[in-house]
Amino acid sequence: MTRHLVAVTACVSGVAHTYMAAERLEKLCQQEKWSVKIETQGALGIENELTAADIEQADVVLLITDIELAGAERFLHCRCVQSGINTFLREPQKAIAVVRRVFGTPQETHIIIS
Repeated sequence: MTRHLVAVTACVSGVAHTYMAAERLEKLCQQEKWSVKIETQGALGIENELTAADIEQADVVLLITDIELAGAERFLHCRCVQSGINTFLREPQKAIAVVRRVFGTPQETHIIIS
């Protein structure tokens, strides 16, 4: 069974780290054989915006951000893992391990990785 993730990446400056995190996550999801759609909130605004259907069909939402996300309320009823962008870039496997554990939890489970 294929797992479906959606993610949002956003950093303070909205440039390098936002896109580095998205690229790293894409590669990790390929290794895990998970499908993923990643919204970036960067200097160019919101790109690849997640639709309500994308979010509804996701098994887990991964928020990789150091700033207040635009539209964060969209994820209140989802299984959600949140990580700071620097934490994710330094230890991406830690975030992936938490995502794996969250798959079986009830909706509205929210975990913050510190």
